[in-house]
Amino acid sequence: MTTQQLNRRAFFALAGRRSVGLGLATTSLPAILAACGNGDDGAGAAVTGSPAASPQATQGTAIVGDVLDHALTSSDWQGAFGWVRLRLHPAVVDGGEAWYIRTDASDEAYAQREGLVFVPKIAGLASAGVVGDAYLFTNGADDQPTVLSSEPGREDYAPAWRISDVTWKGSPALLESADDVRAAADAGDLTIGTADVVANMPVVQWSGGGMPIDTDLVEYLGGGQLIEAPDTAGGSVLMKLHECFPGSRYIVCDTSAPPMAEGMQIVGSPGLDGASDAGATGRVNVFMGGIEGTGPMGGQPSVFDSSAGEPAWSPYWDHMTYVWKEGADARVLTTESEIHEARDAGDLEEFPGTPDTSGETFTVNCPVPVVAPNTFTG
Repeated sequence: MTTQQLNRRAFFALAGRRSVGLGLATTSLPAILAACGNGDDGAGAAVTGSPAASPQATQGTAIVGDVLDHALTSSDWQGAFGWVRLRLHPAVVDGGEAWYIRTDASDEAYAQREGLVFVPKIAGLASAGVVGDAYLFTNGADDQPTVLSSEPGREDYAPAWRISDVTWKGSPALLESADDVRAAADAGDLTIGTADVVANMPVVQWSGGGMPIDTDLVEYLGGGQLIEAPDTAGGSVLMKLHECFPGSRYIVCDTSAPPMAEGMQIVGSPGLDGASDAGATGRVNVFMGGIEGTGPMGGQPSVFDSSAGEPAWSPYWDHMTYVWKEGADARVLTTESEIHEARDAGDLEEFPGTPDTSGETFTVNCPVPVVAPNTFTG
């Protein structure tokens, strides 16, 4: 059975066995974090209409400048997850309106200037062709949004974008597609400067749809990862915020396996399929069975192989599943080394991807906008 054959029904069959979880792992808080502020007024300010935080909830620290507000838990719903409100950025794709968020960038100076997490590991995605093109205008026409070359629903869509600065030589005109930008450059009307920057900018709403909204707010996956419809007028989006090891909180945006995306109620990003071969991914270690808790399928939070800001870190994760064997001493594991020790001791069985993907992995995009002490103890 291939990853493409893992449809919604198969995914929930795994869910019934307490299979899939996404989270972070190993070492201390990031040693190399980009500055969180940027030049926009109001960055980091609380937003009216946000959900309530749970009483006496531990507060996290935003490491992405586009975080407007957050809480690690909320008394407004039953689900064991918090929330984060992120700034939305407008875009246009072949004449259609789109909105995206920003979390990470491959260039340190760019990440620091824009308030993003510095991730050198994703720089190679550009040469590998695992990116779309994002054109940002230095002197564009009034109301000129970012021009993106693709959007969810297309076979080439990936949340990773090669950033190019566009500068008009004369009077600017409003451009609405990547082809328009290239044609204007060919005509000598503008210049396109490629800064060798790759940024993680997941699209959350586009002309043909948007990320699903969970109206029940009980389960980790539930009806989706959005808590409410994006506020395009106010320029923000409210998303679920999940706990993971070590000391981080993450969001779930998309996956390279569209059938898995259907089951998880997130965006399919088939263009991200080559990220692993490009050396741009980390590993997320997901549990089946074991300790019950706040994880996506009722188990413990999952474990990433590194922390945000470390050289080995990436928001793009190759999915690994670990199944607790019958009779094993199931316990909370908080680092990848602990997982491998349990595997080598015969307590866990390891599956690239899931037990039903026949050794095939897939990639999930789970950025970390907030760090915070772990509260899950089993």
